[in-house]
Amino acid sequence: MPSISVGEVKPGSKIIKDVVTPLGGVLFTKGKIILPRDIEILQAFLIQQIEIEGAQGENKAPETAKAATKQPTPVKARSLINESQLAKTNSPLHDEYEKMMALVKKSYASAAAAQLPMLELRSQLETLISHLKDYHVLKFAPRVLFEQDYNYHKSVLSALTSYKIAQWCGQPQKDWMQTAFAGLLHDIGNVKVDASLLQKPTPLTADEIDEVRRHTTYGYQLLRNVTAINEGVRLAALQHHEKIDGSGYPLRLEGSQIHIYAKIVAVADIFHAMTLEKAYRKAQSPYLVLEQLLTESFGKLDPVIVQTFIQKTTDLYNGTRIRLSDGRHGEIIFTDRSNPTRPMVQVEGIIVNLMLERELYIQEIIA
Repeated sequence: MPSISVGEVKPGSKIIKDVVTPLGGVLFTKGKIILPRDIEILQAFLIQQIEIEGAQGENKAPETAKAATKQPTPVKARSLINESQLAKTNSPLHDEYEKMMALVKKSYASAAAAQLPMLELRSQLETLISHLKDYHVLKFAPRVLFEQDYNYHKSVLSALTSYKIAQWCGQPQKDWMQTAFAGLLHDIGNVKVDASLLQKPTPLTADEIDEVRRHTTYGYQLLRNVTAINEGVRLAALQHHEKIDGSGYPLRLEGSQIHIYAKIVAVADIFHAMTLEKAYRKAQSPYLVLEQLLTESFGKLDPVIVQTFIQKTTDLYNGTRIRLSDGRHGEIIFTDRSNPTRPMVQVEGIIVNLMLERELYIQEIIA
């Protein structure tokens, strides 16, 4: 068979046989075109060889073939999905998400010295959003999360979630894409902040905190002359850490002084910051994060946006399979819409009321 080592695979190659992980999960399906990001994913899952259209691997001498099957160089990565979930990540949404990730990384890398490629960013963002029907805020997980890519993932996820929130909150359709841009670009000012501060696992000093907080003004400055975005997108970069009660930064704005895009992005940004895994901190349960957002809505975040976000994201059908914080698996059987983060779940034939058993919570939605 035309099988070659992963180290020899080139972007644009076509897979002619399903790629299966060591534990039996389907990683990529037959017919998929390899993207640059896919090569990292193959290496992260320790795939040694794949079958590629037009490859000449079947004619290799035994010694050469043996050399090609050597263990690939380890890649520093952490998968956010279980082997049993791999099949459902083989979707156009995940493919376009990874293209968006690659473009954002490239754009951010040059943002301090060159104009952003707005036409390219808009085109890819529109393509990604065309698959929004398959995006569920509480369920979606990137195929692989590399620790150094945390901020890029947060930006792309914030774009998708901000678009949905704008829809859910009844914003005019003309604002949906601009709100997505606000989510995508809200942290672009970080390119001018010392990277070691953004990844520092220990508490920051007062001076370091001040420097990190400058990413808001840096972001506004970087976007000030960018075309294809409106002033709301620029203000979202500046204002997404402002609080309704005036306790935020950089300008200590209150309530109506904060642009609606910034209020929306603030919710998306906090949610994904807490539910994405970092090198020095595990990802938190999305349900616990929703409860913390609800607490923040009292004086900090826009309460209407927060409540709409919680109601919409937890609107799951009965029978949705979940994993509890104690490791047990079950399914949702009833959700009281006045307490949407604490549904009743059935576990091994027993009904567990999470409203009463407060020490338990839903750790993960399985399907």
